[in-house]
Amino acid sequence: MARHGRMSVTLARIGVWIWAVGAVVVAASIGGYRLQLLSLIPAFIGYVASVAIMAVATLFLLVGMIGGRGRMGGWGFNATCWIALVLTVGMTLNNLLWLRQGQVSPPIHDITTDTVNPPEFVDILPLRAGAPNPPEYAGSQVAEQQLAAYPEIEPLELDVSPVEAMALAESAARAMEWELIAVAPGEGRLEAVATTAWFGFKDDVVVRIVESGDGSLVDVRSKSRLGLSDVGTNARRIRAFMAQMQPN
Repeated sequence: MARHGRMSVTLARIGVWIWAVGAVVVAASIGGYRLQLLSLIPAFIGYVASVAIMAVATLFLLVGMIGGRGRMGGWGFNATCWIALVLTVGMTLNNLLWLRQGQVSPPIHDITTDTVNPPEFVDILPLRAGAPNPPEYAGSQVAEQQLAAYPEIEPLELDVSPVEAMALAESAARAMEWELIAVAPGEGRLEAVATTAWFGFKDDVVVRIVESGDGSLVDVRSKSRLGLSDVGTNARRIRAFMAQMQPN
């Protein structure tokens, strides 16, 4: 039993070291890309490798901690094992959810509330120069996929004037921590850049506001600069923005 306990503790220790390696790899991959030290492909390969490393770490930690319960040594080592286990499991679940989202999301990266006459980018165009995804809307093929996957993405009608609606749009964009590129109330146009949390991908957003009866009609378009599929990111962004724009 003592030998079995020592073996379990050893496995847990190995799991902690493997977790540490995985943490370094994921930090180097994401940080390297955000600091422009790595291009996307090696950064993504590193991230995928870190996921595999974390999975191995989880296995070692689980086996070691279950087999070595009561023999894990001091409080510090126990705490380290639990922290490593929680972080590896959390990262694994996050990636499983991300992969699932990728499976159910259509392979598109340009989402708009108006698929017939989508809002156009103006001031953001220089920022998209050289981006893999062109600023133009791809048309009916993209529209059909969006309407099938995100039927709830629709224009927002507000019982306020276009000027008031623009103020709400600007406030919502700031609340979502977008980088404002243009706020043109006279043209009913707001443009901004949204940065994703992990790799810091740049997605561009344009808001169009026009008078509609006694109120305003708000259309939004969100488009990724690179990548075939946005894994639902642009649709989630538009939904969150529309909810944020609702007047109190």
